[in-house]
Amino acid sequence: MSTENEDNAVPPAPSVPPVPPSSAAPAEDAHETAAPEPPRTPPHTPPHAPPAATAPTRAHGVPPHHPPGTPPVAPPPAPPAGTGWPAPPPPPAWGAPLSPTAGAPRKRSGGMVAALLVAALVAGGIGGGVGYWAAEQNDGSTSSTTVAAGEAPAGFKREPGTVAAVANKALPSVVTIEVKSGGSEAEGGTGTGFVYDKEGHILTNNHVVASAAEGGTLSATFSDGKTYDAEVVGRAQGYDVAVLKLKKAPSGLTPLPLGDSDRVAVGDSTIAIGAPFGLSNTVTTGIISAKNRPVASGDGTGAGRNSYMSALQTDASINPGNSGGPLLDARGAVIGINSAIQSAGSGGLGQSQAGSIGLGFAIPVNQARTVADQLIRTGRPVYPVIGATVNMAEETEGARIVPQGEGGTPAVVPGGPAAKAGLKPGDVITKFGDRTIDSGPTLISEIWTHKPGDKVALTYERGGKSTTVDVTLGERKGDSD
Repeated sequence: MSTENEDNAVPPAPSVPPVPPSSAAPAEDAHETAAPEPPRTPPHTPPHAPPAATAPTRAHGVPPHHPPGTPPVAPPPAPPAGTGWPAPPPPPAWGAPLSPTAGAPRKRSGGMVAALLVAALVAGGIGGGVGYWAAEQNDGSTSSTTVAAGEAPAGFKREPGTVAAVANKALPSVVTIEVKSGGSEAEGGTGTGFVYDKEGHILTNNHVVASAAEGGTLSATFSDGKTYDAEVVGRAQGYDVAVLKLKKAPSGLTPLPLGDSDRVAVGDSTIAIGAPFGLSNTVTTGIISAKNRPVASGDGTGAGRNSYMSALQTDASINPGNSGGPLLDARGAVIGINSAIQSAGSGGLGQSQAGSIGLGFAIPVNQARTVADQLIRTGRPVYPVIGATVNMAEETEGARIVPQGEGGTPAVVPGGPAAKAGLKPGDVITKFGDRTIDSGPTLISEIWTHKPGDKVALTYERGGKSTTVDVTLGERKGDSD
């Protein structure tokens, strides 16, 4: 008679080392949660061996089959309590029918689960120990336990042309201007300027210093914290440009290089430096958003005097306090003087306390340089003029010459450039040079980009007819009262 498991593969032994059948208790040095291995089964006997010589094998938990007349064999002793290894069921009485499942080997679920549990506990214990060790090793240390960060190269230098490199080079030549008026209330304000030459001249906006021009005080503070008293050399209200001079200028001043604003293109990178809301040495970036924007802004005195410029528009963040600061290109050359902003809070162009919405305007440096040189030489600005008064409030399809000038003066100055070109009151100027004119401020802004003596083509309309003439620009010295 063959056994129930004959010709069946013996299930693989669990990963925990087996316990000899003669041992009723686990080894002394075994883990207390490890379960003992069931008795080993002898090697499988070939089918042709005599039945009497074979040692029957059986699956764990299946009672042995006894031939008739043979007393049943006592089951092996049960393992100690708490080991997790289930005790085998008692053998059935002789002659009793077998249960329906007796013919199939029973799965060693209890032993395998115990073995897997032991392995999981051991692995969990090892993993927890490693994690705790790593945490302990890392406590108070700046090194990472997972990724070793590389050290920064010695002598790290930023490439020329980066914002950081440009700003680092330009900041020592930019000053924060503190203004105190000469009035009894001693009102003050903050603006920005930059070193124009080695003699200590500082270029800024007129509206920054206008309140201190008559008896007030001025000081300029460099990025290193050193402060110097300053005085006004000259200012041009119409251009919104002013030049200061440090009273005790230090040696070794480095003027900022001046670029060419005529060659600036829309989309060029820009860097603005200033003191927005008093925050000195602030650097912001953007691009040139547009060119030749006609802009009129106040001079800060409340007298209603406006400045006109054909401005560079930038989206670099500019706020009150940035006024007079440099607008740089990617090389670090000055291409403009930050002067005005369009603000959602102010409803117009100027220097209200509302913040930037990305519409900033700068005086082109080519114009500012001409004005600054004139102020340093003579202390007075010189303006190119056409000798005609145009409507500054009306926005039409051009700049209309008014019937009469201010204070009852002629709208077209007798013998002036416009009169020599044949212009009359009521004529509408629609083009000046290559620029289309849509208003009085646009015409003034464009005229002031030229110099006295320049000859410019001018187109005007009269009675529905368009005429183009050449106009030689005259000059006006000083600001009109």
